[in-house]
Amino acid sequence: MLENCKSAKERWGGVSEIIDRWLAERQELIVLYCELSSITREHEESTYSSNIQKLCQVLVDYVSAGHFEVYEQLIKEANEFNDGGIELAERLFPKIQETTEIALDFNDEYDNSVHETNLLEVLPEKLSLLGEALEERFVLEDQLIECLHNSHRELVA
Repeated sequence: MLENCKSAKERWGGVSEIIDRWLAERQELIVLYCELSSITREHEESTYSSNIQKLCQVLVDYVSAGHFEVYEQLIKEANEFNDGGIELAERLFPKIQETTEIALDFNDEYDNSVHETNLLEVLPEKLSLLGEALEERFVLEDQLIECLHNSHRELVA
């Protein structure tokens, strides 16, 4: 997942400030996810809580930036150039929305200062589900950027 993030940043970094910030936030999200995934049950509950809250904050920020900044910019470009990008976006957005729901469900369940024992017991399973959703989301978002932005970057610049 981290290697794919670096590859996306190499391909699209510098194209747009919004996309650059968003890809940096994606990388931070992946790092936090990996750190939380590596914590074992022997760690103190405060370690879990602190790392879970950091992950939740960046997760919600990332998802929000995608929906309210990046996608809007990409759709605007697609409308301006009217070259089939809107159809791709209409196909991909429902799939992205499914991953958004998984991310928001994880946040709703885990973003609090007290984590009950039963929540911590199922954390590995929930992280696995979240990781799969994020990986799918990144692939879909990369397709959007590739089609809706890269094809126009010379014209937009």
